[in-house]
Amino acid sequence: MERLATTPFGGGRLTGRVLARQAKIGQRQEQLKRGEAGNASGRADKWQLLRALTEARQVYGLGDRTICLLEALVSFTIERELDGSEPIIVFPSNRELSFRARGMAPATIRRHLASLVEAGMIFRRDSANGKRFCRRDDAGLVEDAYGFDLAPLALRAEEIYSAAEAARAEAKLARALRGEITVLLRDASRIITLALEEGRAGDWSNLLVTYQMNARDASGRKSSEDLQPFVGALRAFRTEVENAYLSSLSDEEMSGNDDDHEQHEQNSNTELTFESRANEIMKDADCETKPREQDRKLAISLSKLKDLCPLIKDYAKDGIFTWNDVIQTADLVRTMLGISPDAWSKAKAVMGHQAAAVTIAVMLEHAETIRSPGGYLRTLTAKAEAGKFSVYPMLLALDKPAQTKAE
Repeated sequence: MERLATTPFGGGRLTGRVLARQAKIGQRQEQLKRGEAGNASGRADKWQLLRALTEARQVYGLGDRTICLLEALVSFTIERELDGSEPIIVFPSNRELSFRARGMAPATIRRHLASLVEAGMIFRRDSANGKRFCRRDDAGLVEDAYGFDLAPLALRAEEIYSAAEAARAEAKLARALRGEITVLLRDASRIITLALEEGRAGDWSNLLVTYQMNARDASGRKSSEDLQPFVGALRAFRTEVENAYLSSLSDEEMSGNDDDHEQHEQNSNTELTFESRANEIMKDADCETKPREQDRKLAISLSKLKDLCPLIKDYAKDGIFTWNDVIQTADLVRTMLGISPDAWSKAKAVMGHQAAAVTIAVMLEHAETIRSPGGYLRTLTAKAEAGKFSVYPMLLALDKPAQTKAE
């Protein structure tokens, strides 16, 4: 029996949009029967389709409870595949529908059914008295049925799958941006804290206030459209904080310069992976920004390095008082770690003498957890050569346990 439109029983509200949708669905079904629908089949796996709709539910303005009710309706179909070329009528009783909807109250069911109709996922096929039932022929096959038509859901499968894919891409981008925001805020916080602890010259009070405002503002941004400009602003803020710290360093602290040690330009990209326990310590040292000229000098004082990496002092012949002492001691330590001269030379050439020495000092702190120090240094060197490594986040991560203990 052909039905392009069915008005709702009783006081149910009828809108022109619902009538237009019913007419459009009827035309689409006729096209499928005549083979004029192109590549569209009008068929979809019901559980995959529900999963996709769940991912894209915000696009259609559907809540989780509404999806739950739709899942209950779909569960009354026998076949796993929904075929939208014909009406797909389900006619559950109120009691059974409530049971499959996890005990949803009748009033709540009516509200969510209205949402599904409004979203164009189902149609009402009400009988004359509003009851849900079916008529069967002499062979026991369903001849006519009244209840809820799921054909619109099946016919919108391609659209729903596309919306779900777009929702996944948006979620992935938003996660990446939120992760970068976390790293940028953390870097700025650590540098400001370091400057205040060391009593560095600079307008650190105002920078701290700006950081706090940014940290509060970050929590209210959800979509990638809101997050992207905020990330750009945070990158500029972290650069300002780093420059302020670098400007406060004395000539002695900056003695490990490019002319003395032929340092090469590097950026703040890093993806460190210490094995075993070191993996947990270093995993939050990831960050991703564009190369910056000021990163050629380490934003850390010699005294702070000795506090973070105390073991290297045990291998210094006459103590560590300059960055040259650090570099010379690192050359001795790398032999004890089993790092070949070739790997060490390549690291110094790519990272710069000072950064390579600091890397050795950090590796010494985790010597027990690194199975192959030589291989690990080569991996870091390769990352530095590709512009994806900086020793600075390693030091920040190494400083984390001490701060946590102090708290």
